[in-house]
Amino acid sequence: MLWDVFCRVVDNHGDLGVCWRLARDLAARGEAVRLWVDDARALAWMAPGVPVHSAPGAPAPAGGEVQVLDWALAEAVPPPPGEAVIEAFGCDPPAAFLAALARAALQARADGRSAPAWINLEYLSAEDHAERSHRLPSPQWHGPAAGLVKHFFFPGFTPASGGLLREAGLAAWQDHFDADAWRAAHGLALAPGERAVSLFCYAGAPVDALLDRLAAQPTRLFACPGPAADAVRRALGPSLRRGGLAAVELPWLPQPDYDGLLAACDLNLVRGEDSAVRAQWAGRPFVWQLYPQDDGADHAKREAFLQRFLAATAPVDGAADGCEAALPAFWAAWNGRPPPADLPPLPPAVAWARRSRAWRAHLLAQDDLVTRLLGFVASLPGHCG
Repeated sequence: MLWDVFCRVVDNHGDLGVCWRLARDLAARGEAVRLWVDDARALAWMAPGVPVHSAPGAPAPAGGEVQVLDWALAEAVPPPPGEAVIEAFGCDPPAAFLAALARAALQARADGRSAPAWINLEYLSAEDHAERSHRLPSPQWHGPAAGLVKHFFFPGFTPASGGLLREAGLAAWQDHFDADAWRAAHGLALAPGERAVSLFCYAGAPVDALLDRLAAQPTRLFACPGPAADAVRRALGPSLRRGGLAAVELPWLPQPDYDGLLAACDLNLVRGEDSAVRAQWAGRPFVWQLYPQDDGADHAKREAFLQRFLAATAPVDGAADGCEAALPAFWAAWNGRPPPADLPPLPPAVAWARRSRAWRAHLLAQDDLVTRLLGFVASLPGHCG
């Protein structure tokens, strides 16, 4: 099928990161994808070499291809919609495109064909409401899309949700991944006895307090560009050192290289959605900084996730391993507003690593997001996939 995926870049790179992975995964399964983006600049490092079409008249992509188009084209002269339209994170596709979608649906019904599927790909959450709202219809009563039905699709961590993005071959890649060789090939080799930690965070994270914790033992800290590298530079000065810690400022990495970085680290501090999901697939201990929200909804999301994580990875003998209290305490402090001057101790390394591997295995036993998405579209009236 031909898929139209719409993505607005709000104030971070995660929206585009998720949409690019989605488009790439659909294409890998033989689907044709048009990715409409209002700001595609981050693709220059996220997916180097991918062209962005900004003039009308580009032919539709073939099966197995992703075509990136300027959002403005869908506002000005929208092409006929594909068989499936994905609205990422409630980004509201252009009115002109929705009007074309409504006309296409009306014509399809007149011809006895299935109307295009319209899906709102929602934000990732472990909260119960995500399961309750997953796959629900949302009839459109007003505006250019009046008469159409949009469906909610909620990513998540259970079979009752939309699952997580996971490309085919990920598990096999991990089975053959050599962390030492990967770091050496990228100029990030460790000194004997050093642990590797990656840092990707929003502004305001308690980075200085984190550096104090990490400096207690030999650590190589890999700081991603933006707020993470800025905070590390302010805290450490030109030497980029404190105690047993030595920091390295990274450039922006293409998605496959960032995935490699996560798999090559002993601990990953991540932010938002895309990097958090990839950290879980890495199967290494991770700390998730959720996108801060004024109403505190991010705290409820954090607590819901940790409840699922700890329950699914509890030792089979029921023995306490120190993570039950230490993990929520550290995550809460890392996500604190205002940030604390000090951080609680990190959870026990061995138990945390075991739980992280168990969580990855728990997720790998479930279908991935694109598999569930394809199945859902095929289940809609008139669709056969």
